[in-house]
Amino acid sequence: MSIHGTHPRPQARRRLPALAAGLSLAIALAGCTAGANDDDAAAPIGGGDGPGQAEESATPEPAATISTNLPKTGTVPVDGTLELTATDGTFRKVAVTFGKRNRPLKGDLSSDKTAWTSAQRLEPGLRYRVRSVAVDVDGLETRSSKVFRTDALTLDQQTFPSVAPLSGEVVGVGMPVIVQFDVPVTDKASIEKHLTVTSSPQQAGAWHWISDNEVHWRPRTYWQPGTQVTVDADVNSIPAGNGVYGQLSRSTSFTVGDAMVSRVDIARHTMKVFKNGTLLRTLPITTGKAGFTTRSGTKVIIEKFRERRMNSETVGINRDDPEYYDIDDVEYAMRLTYSGEFIHAAPWSVGSQGYANVSHGCTGMSTANAAWLYNISKRGDVVEYTGSDRWMTLTNGYGDWNERFRQYRAGSALS
Repeated sequence: MSIHGTHPRPQARRRLPALAAGLSLAIALAGCTAGANDDDAAAPIGGGDGPGQAEESATPEPAATISTNLPKTGTVPVDGTLELTATDGTFRKVAVTFGKRNRPLKGDLSSDKTAWTSAQRLEPGLRYRVRSVAVDVDGLETRSSKVFRTDALTLDQQTFPSVAPLSGEVVGVGMPVIVQFDVPVTDKASIEKHLTVTSSPQQAGAWHWISDNEVHWRPRTYWQPGTQVTVDADVNSIPAGNGVYGQLSRSTSFTVGDAMVSRVDIARHTMKVFKNGTLLRTLPITTGKAGFTTRSGTKVIIEKFRERRMNSETVGINRDDPEYYDIDDVEYAMRLTYSGEFIHAAPWSVGSQGYANVSHGCTGMSTANAAWLYNISKRGDVVEYTGSDRWMTLTNGYGDWNERFRQYRAGSALS
């Protein structure tokens, strides 16, 4: 399944082969002395009176030293944190830049100005330059300049997150938050720790991994109408398992609209349509006949089509089957399951609507009723079905509401 309307995975971040095997960034602090990673050695600022000056009047050496947690050789893993430490002194300046454009790397200086820690994660396959100045109690400066490179990663070593709903979208009260990954996530706990859902008003909920490539979040009960929701997938450079890392971070904000909830009684051939708890209409319908029984359970509108071709071969009914159909222009179609259940206009079965179930599993109604319902519906609206012994499942569409919350919450990697 793909999230309808999300952006394609960017191709511009293809990397060169890794320059060396991944090394842990959190290693013993390396002293700030001249070496292969130094542009120049840590150097004092000051001067003497020139040659021949008496030894006792030589320029004093600064006491401050600067160290980092960078390896002496090799590249640096992208999931590490850059750390600088000033000993016998305090930092006056720390500046870290990266890439061809010398973009600044954000960081935080400790309150006593003796430690600096990067606040951004590192990007793969780039050159970083670290410049720092520390000063001792006498005001003497020590300067340091270092260069390092991060591990290069191919696209197969990076997983791209797609997030739904889309920014600015207005959705129904049953809409789950969906994050899909194009490369499988095997360290689900690592990734899930960096996925957050913030809502106003606040509503408790839980993540549930549908597969290695997809995770959903739903509140305990249907969303409250009018809720403002922000989703942050802060997974850039986060380990996803098996040498794979998050390719970038994504954020989206959406709004929950009116509570449109329809209740279908399969046995009575009716659909009651409610808006914010008020009954708007009761519609005569038809659902699946014997052998094509419509599923009971809670379904959510996945996508809408003003017109859609419907061909039975897509659901396993071949041309030589007497049940075969191929209709070019089915109107007002709204998908409820991945297996092929829709709500749509069915003018050919108006005589049976309200009396008998004659469809191949879809919910059919008159063109006028279908147009009315289509025009007041949106992605995420809820359709609750009762009256059959065939059941909706979690993964056949947005089936998140077909498990009790305690059971659903157990699908979190952090439960």
